[in-house]
Amino acid sequence: MRTDRTRSSEADLPGAELVEKGLSDLERNVESIDSLLVSIGASRLAALGIAVRSPILRAQHRLYAVLAAEDSDSAHSRYNALVRRLVSFERAAECAV
Repeated sequence: MRTDRTRSSEADLPGAELVEKGLSDLERNVESIDSLLVSIGASRLAALGIAVRSPILRAQHRLYAVLAAEDSDSAHSRYNALVRRLVSFERAAECAV
């Protein structure tokens, strides 16, 4: 994920699997739930030293739209749960510095 820290230390953080998949999807120009989530956190991740290449614009709206298309009844709660996982990763990464 980063150049200045080992991947194994970040792999143990909560939500790391979402961030890793999202970064991989962005590198391959794939719009996915994970790449949209990483795009939402791009500036904070960059501040942590995690390069986010070509974040997707309007990621918040696009993520909600994808979730609503899959299941409109659970879109709101799923969106909030995903954002909480991202924030957990960011907070844990800040503490690991």
